[in-house]
Amino acid sequence: MQTEKIVDHIVNWLRDYATNANIKGFVIGISGGIDSALTSTLCAKTGLDLLCLEMPIHQATSQVSRAANHIAWLQNNYPNVKRQEVELTPVFDGLVEQLPKVEKEEDRFMSLANTRARLRMTTLYYFAAIEGYLVAGTGNKVEDFGVGFYTKYGDGGVDLSPIADLLKTEVYELASFLGVNENILKAAPTDGLWGDDRTDEDQIGASYPELEWAMEMDEIGKTVNDFSERKKEVFRIYKRLNSANKHKMIPIPICKIPKNLK
Repeated sequence: MQTEKIVDHIVNWLRDYATNANIKGFVIGISGGIDSALTSTLCAKTGLDLLCLEMPIHQATSQVSRAANHIAWLQNNYPNVKRQEVELTPVFDGLVEQLPKVEKEEDRFMSLANTRARLRMTTLYYFAAIEGYLVAGTGNKVEDFGVGFYTKYGDGGVDLSPIADLLKTEVYELASFLGVNENILKAAPTDGLWGDDRTDEDQIGASYPELEWAMEMDEIGKTVNDFSERKKEVFRIYKRLNSANKHKMIPIPICKIPKNLK
């Protein structure tokens, strides 16, 4: 992979897109993870304004400190970076208090996890409207177009996606090249939506390199019967999630009215 040229390509793409849209810069949520670290660094390199938002909701201390350290590193290296913390825990707790209980507690936990992401999206667009910025997405190719591992109208609600054509392993390669903090590079990927230490691999049942392999096999037309043991299990996980989350990856279905009915 031509890392430096890819970095330059993304930075130029971001700058050109914002300039052509007559936009002053970008706003991005900083989670303490690798994807937001890379995306924010690429945005910072454009020289346009970058507002980094910290939006904790019952967040693990390690995630909060990684996010804070990354923003501090950005500000030390790029004069165009601003910082804003919005403590969303009281907002989340207040909403939870007003919501009715449900029969299946597991369904409630999943819904509330997605609610966290949607509160953050709302906050990002609040600042984007005030400042005249674009909301930069942090989804990578495997999450966005492979297994759909993101929240619809949450972290999937963005204006542009700078790293959505990069595999997760490529995200790490670019982040390392750009000098992203070692503690972020070494941290296990997590969506941070559950208030505990569960990782992406815990939730999905497969690692990102395994999912990248399955995505490639699916693209060339392989089936589950082409594999055995662990590879068969991983391929099944990938296909199940890809199928279940198609609604996130395709345009909203529109009911077309026949002309003879109008």
